[in-house]
Amino acid sequence: MPVYVWEGRGKNNQIRKGEIEAASDQEVRNNLSRQGITPDKIKKKPKDLFENVAFMQPKVVMHDIIIFCRQFSTMIDAGLPIIQCLDILQAQQDNVTFKKMLKDIKESVESGQTLAEALKKYPEQFDNLFVNMVAAGEAGGILDVILRRLSAYMEKAAKLKAQVKGAMTYPIVTLFIAVGVVAVILVFVIPVFEEMFESFGSALPAPTQIVVAMSRFVQSRILYLIGAFVLFSFAFKRFYRTEKGRALIDDALLKMPVVGILIRKVAVAKFTRTMGTMLSSGVAILEALDIVAKTAGNKTIEKAIYTVRTGIAEGQTIADPLSETGVFPPMVCSMIAVGESTGAIDAMMEKIADFYDEEVDQAVENMTAMIEPFMLVFLGVVIGGLVVSMYLPIFQMAGAL
Repeated sequence: MPVYVWEGRGKNNQIRKGEIEAASDQEVRNNLSRQGITPDKIKKKPKDLFENVAFMQPKVVMHDIIIFCRQFSTMIDAGLPIIQCLDILQAQQDNVTFKKMLKDIKESVESGQTLAEALKKYPEQFDNLFVNMVAAGEAGGILDVILRRLSAYMEKAAKLKAQVKGAMTYPIVTLFIAVGVVAVILVFVIPVFEEMFESFGSALPAPTQIVVAMSRFVQSRILYLIGAFVLFSFAFKRFYRTEKGRALIDDALLKMPVVGILIRKVAVAKFTRTMGTMLSSGVAILEALDIVAKTAGNKTIEKAIYTVRTGIAEGQTIADPLSETGVFPPMVCSMIAVGESTGAIDAMMEKIADFYDEEVDQAVENMTAMIEPFMLVFLGVVIGGLVVSMYLPIFQMAGAL
């Protein structure tokens, strides 16, 4: 069926716009009238020439999912049926890719599937955590509450991810700039100085000879160096994709002085936030641990969570096997033990997550404060050393004169 673009006025004479799929413009008018909207303009939407080219279509990002959850929750809380909610959400969705997804989800629900089953077809956008919580919400009749919890959880998860990404961006960008500047100096600048030094007719200082030798080496083997870098990157990625490789690298990252502390705190915040959200939504603890382990993002953390899951399956509490792993801090294990004894494990998990969110903030600030002077010193020593080495013969000649 064709898609129509419409503009009209709703209650209180408020201007509304959107898109709707219908057989004719009259059907569009009828649908809008049922929603209390008086249409002013209705026209058929022209076809997108690239609608079947996947990589040219917009991606569905977390922000889209968060807004979807909030709007969906509000509509369900207002008493609207799920199918009508999906119909409205699809009609007002600007993202073409998400619009198609919502249409397919609505049709699946209309055919008799549950909402969780319909969402399961899109694992990239709706992961196991999302699907299982929606299933629990449907079973318990609290879907609006679950969707609100999911939106709040995803907002905090997105904030946490942005903090870590921001902390790592500065040193990586600075390092690439430093490498680029050094490469330009070695390949283009030093050869000019070398030609000038040949006219001096005297022996060059040792630092200058080293820099000139480095320049010649880079010029003669630059393609090999680039090839070696590409090959190393490819080999590293392949190794990291293996079970053994990822386990070794993830374990090494956790043991690093500064980065390891940040990764551990992020893992604790993510673990407790996810567990608290799922347990408070009615998801079984063993199923929740299985989902949390798969989304841990670190093999060492994942192994520890599976150890906890095995312990619980054998009749243990959460806190005992958690402390035995040695991955989670003693304070976290103690607080979880208190939550278990009081029967408020989900609330305690949320409190731990809030605390560690602040800890991550502080860790990011500390890491940035440590990295900035280190990078400045690194740039000063490397680039300054190259410049001084090239001017030493000039200073030597000036002293002789």
